[in-house]
Amino acid sequence: MSILQAARPRQWVKNLLLYAGFLFTLGRVPVGPAFVRSTIGALLFCCLSASAYLVNDVRDVESDRRHPEKRYRPIAAGRLSPRTAICAALILAAAGLAGSFALSMEFGALAAAYLAVTLAYSFALKHVVLLDVMALAAGYVIRALAGAAAVPVPASFFLALCTLLLALFLGLCKRRAELTAAEHDPTASRAILGEYSPALLDQMISVVTSSALLAYALYTYFTPTAQKPGPEWRFHAHLLTATIPFVVYGIYRYLYLVYQQGLGESPEAIFLKDRPLQWNTLLWAAACVAAVLMR
Repeated sequence: MSILQAARPRQWVKNLLLYAGFLFTLGRVPVGPAFVRSTIGALLFCCLSASAYLVNDVRDVESDRRHPEKRYRPIAAGRLSPRTAICAALILAAAGLAGSFALSMEFGALAAAYLAVTLAYSFALKHVVLLDVMALAAGYVIRALAGAAAVPVPASFFLALCTLLLALFLGLCKRRAELTAAEHDPTASRAILGEYSPALLDQMISVVTSSALLAYALYTYFTPTAQKPGPEWRFHAHLLTATIPFVVYGIYRYLYLVYQQGLGESPEAIFLKDRPLQWNTLLWAAACVAAVLMR
């Protein structure tokens, strides 16, 4: 049980991003095989992310023990030995990589890149200003690309761009929330937070938010995913543009939770607890499916 807790299953919700390739190719590839391959890919990335979290907690065990919340993690609390955690991490990484290359060489290469980025973040990049947020964003982009490779379908440039901007948005909001928490409780502070300021983060969040909304709007307009072929094209084209309001609400809702409710340190926790955000995501997904199937 301690190993499962240290593997942070709540964080695995991020791996749902691997279904993006399946979602936006409905009707163009066989549904059953594509869904199965996407599910296998998501499970393999759960193994890889669990491995990375175990290594990260072993690496940060001393600092976690001084943190008001992280000190309750199994390794920091002494319920799981570092040696056992490393053994579990190696097994999970080996299984995840082996399964990924068995799925396809492209998927395996992306899985290896994801593991390399997450380990680089744990050992070095998390202590480098700006690169810490960019490394976190890279993990999301690799997930999206891996989801397309799992189906398999060609990865869209706009899919990668939108994922990158959304990931930067989440990462910057995370740093903003951590900085706010550190101001109220110095024990929650980390050295890297000293490189940021609320004004700097607010400016970067503003830029990324605008860019993400614009990129998504352009994606829904120009992507052939939901365009109606044939003579009726002008009346049925760009059906995915109907999903823009859900994205706008989702981003604004998240900003509300960060700035007004003091949340944001854990994006997955927000998603798992906030009902309006959950319903908005479900409605967005339903609208995407409808747009793709009605083309």
